[in-house]
Amino acid sequence: MHFYIMTLFPEMVMQGLDTSIIGRAMSKGLLSIEAVNIRDYAFNKHNSVDDYPYGGGAGMLMQAEPVYQAYEAVMNKISSGESAPAPGDTAGSKRKRPRVIYLSPQGKTFHQDMAEELAEEEELIFLCGHYEGIDERVLEEIVTDYVSIGDYVVTGGELPAMIMVDAISRLVPGVLHNDVSAEFESFQDNLLEYPQYSRPEIWHGKQVPEVLLSGHHANVEKWRREQSVIRTARLRPDLLEKAELSEKEREIAKRFQKL
Repeated sequence: MHFYIMTLFPEMVMQGLDTSIIGRAMSKGLLSIEAVNIRDYAFNKHNSVDDYPYGGGAGMLMQAEPVYQAYEAVMNKISSGESAPAPGDTAGSKRKRPRVIYLSPQGKTFHQDMAEELAEEEELIFLCGHYEGIDERVLEEIVTDYVSIGDYVVTGGELPAMIMVDAISRLVPGVLHNDVSAEFESFQDNLLEYPQYSRPEIWHGKQVPEVLLSGHHANVEKWRREQSVIRTARLRPDLLEKAELSEKEREIAKRFQKL
């Protein structure tokens, strides 16, 4: 999978992503991540990409042309085949236009289902804004998706882009050491993950639940499912509306919601 991140701060992006699981996946060729410096496409000697907004107002606005030229450079790279071909691609086959994600508090809130959807793409382009935003005309021209990571404002789109790349990358086959682990974690089936324990059996007087020491796999799975329902009811009851629960599980959820 190929990620292109259009940004004013490429070092910030690459230093944050070129580590741990994502860094190892890049070294194995499972992912490629390229930070595209929008300043490289400035059209003045000072390499500035911002200007005052028409109509007045506080702050500066990123200009349309440098952003568009950075996008065109990415598209040329993709169309020329500098990205590795997608599975099933043949010479001369026409690939669909990649999705361009603009990180903005005005967008849809990012969630696990969206991560799974985006993980099916071969290329993703992220556009990171700064200052007071980006000239609306270039957004209309190139952006396919507006996405927010939450109802708050940060100084730029780099951190949101890094969060999304991380969440999407771990769903790409081979990125995690154990691909099954991506299927049984928080937000799968709209339930939070059950509590987990490691050695020693007793720590600070707290005992590991006996069922986890029993070796009875069916009982362990039953306990974990019940704990997921309880934890979701206590911490994120809003998720239960979409969760598929048995009648017994709904009764458990209601009991702990009241508590």
